[in-house]
Amino acid sequence: MSEISRIPAAAPAPSPAGSTTFTGSAPKVGFVSLGCPKALVDSEQILTQLRAEGYETAKSYDGADLVIVNTCGFIDAAVQESLDAIGEALAENGKVIVTGCLGAKKDAAGDDIIMKVHPKVLAVTGPHALGEVMDSVHLYLPKPHAPFLDLLPPQGVKLTPKHYAYLKISEGCNHRCSFCIIPSMRGDLVSRPIAELMMEAENLFKAGVKELLVISQDTSAYGVDVKFRSGFWNGRPVKTHMTQLTEALGELAKTYGAWVRLHYVYPYPHVDQVIPMMSGGHILPYLDIPMQHAHPEVLKRMKRPASGEKNLDRIQAWRAMNPDLTIRSTFIAGFPGETEAEFEYLLDFLKEAQIDRLGCFAYSPVEGATANALDNPVPEELREERRGRVMLLQEEISKQRLQAKVGKTVRVLIDEVTTRGAVGRSSADAPEIDGVVHIKGSLMPGKKLSVGQFVDVTITAADAHDLWAQVA
Repeated sequence: MSEISRIPAAAPAPSPAGSTTFTGSAPKVGFVSLGCPKALVDSEQILTQLRAEGYETAKSYDGADLVIVNTCGFIDAAVQESLDAIGEALAENGKVIVTGCLGAKKDAAGDDIIMKVHPKVLAVTGPHALGEVMDSVHLYLPKPHAPFLDLLPPQGVKLTPKHYAYLKISEGCNHRCSFCIIPSMRGDLVSRPIAELMMEAENLFKAGVKELLVISQDTSAYGVDVKFRSGFWNGRPVKTHMTQLTEALGELAKTYGAWVRLHYVYPYPHVDQVIPMMSGGHILPYLDIPMQHAHPEVLKRMKRPASGEKNLDRIQAWRAMNPDLTIRSTFIAGFPGETEAEFEYLLDFLKEAQIDRLGCFAYSPVEGATANALDNPVPEELREERRGRVMLLQEEISKQRLQAKVGKTVRVLIDEVTTRGAVGRSSADAPEIDGVVHIKGSLMPGKKLSVGQFVDVTITAADAHDLWAQVA
């Protein structure tokens, strides 16, 4: 039996008519989900609708009646991974519907990339296309005669562990960064109604979620497309705006004793208003800010909506307001035209900014990105060498910043219980992308820690990525 390894699972060869009729058990759909947390939320919405209509999910290709593959198409490696996943599903199963970012991508001739490589797929849609996906499922795998709404939990079907979940507040992006093709795949900014978001957040907290991770393509721009119009929550008006949404989520998280973490935050001036909200223990003192570079000329070529000097001033001001603030960011090394002097400028910025959590990528040309036409491309070997220099510097910065936490008591959320204790995350650690806290001991003799539990620990040791601690 072939297993689906990426996320719950798969399906048999099509009938001559291309569809399957069921008279017995519920039809089963396999699912492969690739890409970023925003794509993960799309997958959750599709799985939720499938469950609402009475479909079941399968955990092997030959145990399902149809496979859905949610793809990523951001960089070349992600495109290849998605194409390979589609090919695997076709080979193992034969009945495949494709959705996601790669579905919106065309080659240089304007042809659909997926259909060109895999012409046997049943249907292809772009991202955030719940209705189109379900229409295709209905066509090739008719739904059961009646939906079983009582089988659907209020929070929907989630692919994350029970104690944390993502809340996608908007779709698309208004920026036109020269290295990025996301707007061409996901379109311009479309903000979700604030009442809808608050209801989803409350359902998640009621279901036991202890950490809510707010995501979008540009969290700071939430509401721009609807001119920050007011919605209503708990009988009072709340503007469709990042600051008011954050405040409302903080109040809700306090009620349920939970955390809210902000991702993909552009450093606009109004973010200053969010920093004071991080002192209450529920809006975490953590900002994920995709800066990409520091030198003004490189940022200009990238068409980024910020400059390096302002970012440094803003970071220093934020840390003055909240010394516990953790900043995560990503940078690109070897962007077309980047000189050695511009790269050294980036290194100097990192030394001064002291970013807590940092990822760096060697520039990778993406088909359809306007950056491909820029002059003076940096050789691949030099791009990788510069990326290595950034990560070497960051390792020292991270090591020093984590070492400063030794002896302090911090609150962690338990992700995993082990034979010797547990593994958890502090406010400085987002799941999957940051470090962890290795915990020794338990609350009391004979009583183990449990997943989803908050516990205070004392930090006893640190390296460049993780912390070690004992229960306080």
